[in-house]
Amino acid sequence: MEIIFILLLIIAAIFVARSLKVVPQQHAWVVERLGKYHDTLTPGLNILIPFIDRVAYRHSLKEIPLDVPSQVCITKDNTQLTVDGILYFQVTDPMRASYGASNYVIAITQLAQTTLRSVIGKMELDKTFEERTSINTAVVHALDEAAQNWGVKVLRYEIKDLTPPAAILHSMQAQITAEREKRALIAASEGRRQEQINIATGEREAFIARSEGAKQAEINNAQGQAAAIVAVAEANADAIRKVAQAIREPGGEQAVQLKVAEKAVEAYSQLAQKTNTMIVPGNMTEVSGLIASAMAIINKGPSTGR
Repeated sequence: MEIIFILLLIIAAIFVARSLKVVPQQHAWVVERLGKYHDTLTPGLNILIPFIDRVAYRHSLKEIPLDVPSQVCITKDNTQLTVDGILYFQVTDPMRASYGASNYVIAITQLAQTTLRSVIGKMELDKTFEERTSINTAVVHALDEAAQNWGVKVLRYEIKDLTPPAAILHSMQAQITAEREKRALIAASEGRRQEQINIATGEREAFIARSEGAKQAEINNAQGQAAAIVAVAEANADAIRKVAQAIREPGGEQAVQLKVAEKAVEAYSQLAQKTNTMIVPGNMTEVSGLIASAMAIINKGPSTGR
């Protein structure tokens, strides 16, 4: 009796174990009933019919990184290029992922390699280093269209490394070195050119400043001379006016006659000192005549001014 009870207890435990299934979060289990797809179990507790239903496939709904093996690709300019990358995908339809392909991981990997070879084959070597983003986008687009039948969503593809042959690497390094030397020479020549321009500009500005200074000095000198001439002329005119005014006053003519006589005598005296010959006027009345002539000129000058 006890044996039968234990046997029934074991059978009941087996039934419970096969009928109750707990699916973890971010997972999906595909259930077949009598060998045919029946349902997809969602996270949580699920009940199955023992010995009739069975869990055929278990899928993770998380984002899965897939390392794509490196391969040799031929560029448009017939250069070998070793490329490897990493692919990110996610199962979106567990039923299609179970029955759409025998192994969707291998299918995605192979398709990623063939698509990558096709994309790189349309580009030249230099473009492959510049167009990584476009390469990744093209691979994702091609994979996503094909992976829909497999219940998989391709999220992105990233190229990890692009390795050309050693000879190409050496040539590229030499080209980079030459380009840097070229830029250095251009920069040096531009620096010398700018230096010469700055020197010439400085000399021109200095010459202009000096010429402007000389011009201003000449203008100032001319203005000073003109002012001096005007001042002298005004002083002479003022002196003449004062002399004329003094002559018109009482005793003015006698003073002028005396001054002229003194100048005449002084002139004869200086002439006598400069030569051994003594010059004496033949007639002393000539002195008085000279004085009278000077006075006549003086008297005539004011009358003419009127």
